[in-house]
Amino acid sequence: MLFALALIPVVALLVFIYKRDMREKEPIGLLVGIFFAGMASIVPAVIVEFIGMFIAGLLFYYEPFLQSIFLAFLVIGPAEEAGKFLALRLITWKNKNFDHSYDAIVYAVCSSLGFACLENIGYVFDNGIGTALVRMFTSVPGHACFGVLMGYFYSKAKYASLTNDKKGYRKNIALSLVVPMVLHGIFDAILLGGNTSGSLIITGLSLVLWIGYVIVLLVATFLLVIHASKNDYCIITIPDEAQTQTVYRPTVVGNWTCSCGHVNQFSFCAMCGQQRPVADTWHCPSCGTLCTFKFCGNCGFPKPTAT
Repeated sequence: MLFALALIPVVALLVFIYKRDMREKEPIGLLVGIFFAGMASIVPAVIVEFIGMFIAGLLFYYEPFLQSIFLAFLVIGPAEEAGKFLALRLITWKNKNFDHSYDAIVYAVCSSLGFACLENIGYVFDNGIGTALVRMFTSVPGHACFGVLMGYFYSKAKYASLTNDKKGYRKNIALSLVVPMVLHGIFDAILLGGNTSGSLIITGLSLVLWIGYVIVLLVATFLLVIHASKNDYCIITIPDEAQTQTVYRPTVVGNWTCSCGHVNQFSFCAMCGQQRPVADTWHCPSCGTLCTFKFCGNCGFPKPTAT
């Protein structure tokens, strides 16, 4: 019973994120590998947290509130999110299946929920059904939210690396780590700070604030998942007279007629093997990226209307 309660939110969130991958489903074996790598990342996180708690006890022995803030922002959040990110980076960065922008969100959520799964099992077996029900709607979805944001910026970092945008790569790879760390830190700080206040009123207010924060985080992340899923792009290489450029465009953009007369749906002619001609490209007036869809895959700027 407890084991099932610990797994239900993890499975439900994984299914939701996986089903939103409309363009091209990721190999199950790859996702399972990322999931277990995320589970394994709990080991270094626990070690770092143990050391951090020892240091926090020395620095803020008489200040439990400051000790909680220190742990939330400088120990727990960074340790857990860095571990998930490391599992994500090692397995997916050079994987041939990482060819769509939404893939990064699927991968990052798998890593995050792998971590959350093992953590949740421990909490549920230690504290019972009540904890299972609370974490089902708070902590486990919280880990998924941090994963979505990690994956969103991780995708942009991958795109920047493929287009030799070193500045964009550095910025987005940093954001893929910092944003989840900060949001995770806020999540823990509100809860831990309220519990160490010594006042029932402050504890109650912090609980209300924490629930509000969780709701806002869930809604914002849900909207981001819907947006990223609907606007998923494929990273492909388009031959050019002078060079090869990497751009975002959909895997399938409708039927086309090859010069041999055969009507095709995919990127190569089924009759003679000729590659689909890529037309109607445009350069983003905001960032200069070469694009072939309704808006820029780098900055989101909409395609200019013909005048």
